[in-house]
Amino acid sequence: MPEHPAVELTVDAVLAPLLPARARRAARLRVRHEEHATAGHVVQAAGVPLTEVGPLTVDGAPASPGDRLPPGAALHAGAVIRPEAVPAGGFLLDVHLGSLARRMRLLGLDAAWSAHADDPDLVVRARAEDRVLLTADRGLLMRRALPRGALVAGAGADEQLTDVLDRFRPALAPLTRCTACSAPLRTVAKEEVAAGLPEGTRRSCEEFSRCTGCGRVYWRGAHAARIDDLVRRSTPPPG
Repeated sequence: MPEHPAVELTVDAVLAPLLPARARRAARLRVRHEEHATAGHVVQAAGVPLTEVGPLTVDGAPASPGDRLPPGAALHAGAVIRPEAVPAGGFLLDVHLGSLARRMRLLGLDAAWSAHADDPDLVVRARAEDRVLLTADRGLLMRRALPRGALVAGAGADEQLTDVLDRFRPALAPLTRCTACSAPLRTVAKEEVAAGLPEGTRRSCEEFSRCTGCGRVYWRGAHAARIDDLVRRSTPPPG
């Protein structure tokens, strides 16, 4: 029987780990040609969300995700070009990235997060608030209704933070947002918050901030050294 026509997909090395195991070493996958399949469909069917893809080419010519593929086409997917711009609404993180959200907020980034948001909720909020959704869930990034997303790499929150900062290079404003709700902080006089402070804090601290959203009060406490270290490691050198 004659062999079915195929499409050969190749990807940049950074995308190879997203391919099926048999194709990762060569960063190459041969798939059956489907008459109505687009470049974007072939890439995502191979396990690579389009959020992670930059330039596409078909037979060496620039292509878009909606382009139909001829039989025997050679499709190449490049990695997303860094840095990416952050949308006006900021970031939105899925339920598994709470620790990363807290670190991002410590650096002054608008990082929305809820422990109770399901996938449809996240997509709706990303659209409504013009946010880029950060997640390690490839399936979530493949939802058609999602306007912007990014696959977060890293074994823990520190590695994930490094990846996000490299991908977006956002402007940082450390210690200006609430770690609980992400709303901005404002400096307040000690007299405004003294009644609710622990006795030891009233004696030893003079500078305070209060969240403009949930009202939480902040001061330099026992974790200040660890926070300072995070800020130092995350802030790019001048120039």
